[in-house]
Amino acid sequence: MAERSITGIWLMRGAYLGLALVIIFFHLIPLDTVPRRWAPPDFLMAFTFAWVLRRPEYAPVLCIAVVMLTADLMFQRPPGLLAVLVVIGAEYLKNRAAHAREPNFLAEWANVALVVLAIGLINRLVLVVLLVPLPPLSLHLIQSLLTVAVYPLCVFLTRTVMGVRRPSTGDPDALGGRA
Repeated sequence: MAERSITGIWLMRGAYLGLALVIIFFHLIPLDTVPRRWAPPDFLMAFTFAWVLRRPEYAPVLCIAVVMLTADLMFQRPPGLLAVLVVIGAEYLKNRAAHAREPNFLAEWANVALVVLAIGLINRLVLVVLLVPLPPLSLHLIQSLLTVAVYPLCVFLTRTVMGVRRPSTGDPDALGGRA
């Protein structure tokens, strides 16, 4: 029983890495060569938070750090800045969810919204302090708001298509015992 559980965890970790690579791949495809007036949502961040809040063992800290650092390098962002912020945000959300009495989607969505907005503002603040040339603030805000707006869709896809659900009280945990 424990062997199947551990194998399942590693398969889902591989699925998370595969999902991240697919998101990065589609983000890099040059579908439109004209610059846009809006920034698309950060699906990678939204899916990461959805996975962390559903099953934290499927997206461990090291895995999130590697995925986000890879995204930083591929998207030519300052290496490690957004990766560190997302790791801190994911750990914060994971700890908040562990202490929550009963899972409530609206409270979860509000927490994710606060974390996404905080990550966007801290990222912007650090880049301003380091004198990095930045796009208008409106683009960062649009991206953060769109990320918050698509979070329910990411949760829906995570639950229905990928089968990542919160464990029930009878489900075996990572060590094969009862939760």
